Amino acid sequence: MPSSVVAHIEYDSRSSTLRVIYVSGMIYEYKNVPAEVFVQMKNAFAKGVFLNKHIKGKYPFEKIH
Repeated sequence: MPSSVVAHIEYDSRSSTLRVIYVSGMIYEYKNVPAEVFVQMKNAFAKGVFLNKHIKGKYPFEKIH
């Protein structure tokens, strides 16, 4: 299902970094995210809900854009 909040997600397994590109155009990188969490988010029906429940506030992040 397309998300109304999350446009695209990418994962760098070398650095365990999850990049979230929001519909608004903002880009955040969440650090130290396990690969299995990325897979769960990729498969989640509601990516925005998953992001809020399992990633935000649990992993350090950096706003890129």
